[in-house]
Amino acid sequence: MASNIPNVEDIMVKNVASATLPGSRDEVLSILKDKKVSGVPVLKDNKVVGIVSRTNILKNPEEEQLALLMSRNPITIQVGASLKEAARLLYEKNIRRLPVVDEHGHLEGLITTADVIGAIADFDIETPVAEYLSSNVYVLWSETPLPVVSLLMDLADVKACPIVDSTLNLVGIISDRDVVGSSIIEDRVEKSDMSAGDDDDSWTWESMRDTMSIYYSVSSVKLPTDKFAKDIMVSELITATKISTVSSCARKMKRARIDQIPVVGSDGKLEGMLLDRDLLKPLIDME
Repeated sequence: MASNIPNVEDIMVKNVASATLPGSRDEVLSILKDKKVSGVPVLKDNKVVGIVSRTNILKNPEEEQLALLMSRNPITIQVGASLKEAARLLYEKNIRRLPVVDEHGHLEGLITTADVIGAIADFDIETPVAEYLSSNVYVLWSETPLPVVSLLMDLADVKACPIVDSTLNLVGIISDRDVVGSSIIEDRVEKSDMSAGDDDDSWTWESMRDTMSIYYSVSSVKLPTDKFAKDIMVSELITATKISTVSSCARKMKRARIDQIPVVGSDGKLEGMLLDRDLLKPLIDME
């Protein structure tokens, strides 16, 4: 099977959506929503200098400058590298996308975890997924307010959470994509008072100092407080069992364009979560 594993350039996306310095948060949000992607490379002189994702925006809701939002010095991969090497980097570095560059650092393409999963779907890896399930599963209640959903996902550092109702039945799933899709940009005006007096002028009474008020506009990404997990969750679930095979689950992810699958028992109760990155390990271990 190892001889049939393709190289990075065989499956990478060549026409890559990207942001360019200098840039703004609003420009990035527009790209993410229009292109339906979760993150893009940031370029300067066609060289990759950063990565900006939904997570960057959610963690820095009041920052507007792209240079301050992006993650600098991103991990990249060379054209000609093997898919197995790409899977290893994605898994070990816990990242979701790898800019593909030439020897000069110029952007040639992008390979994501989803692209690798698409390739794994075409392999015949019959190993049950039980041994690859994520060890930690973070579950949210369907009545959790949306800002709390975002906070808990951020603190747990997870991209998706299964949602249960008060009887502990699995009723949906929420990803960071759903959270960002519900965000709004809130504008407000703030005031700053600047005294024209000098603190060294001891003869200047506080009440007599000239004061100049400056008003400036500030915008930030906010989540509505009147929405709950149940309002944005995906309720039409694709599930798997512990005996489902690696390649069959990869095919489910590829067809539905999802990056996680709840794993349920015979009674339909939640038993775990299978993340797309969990399916990278069988490829890495392949001889």
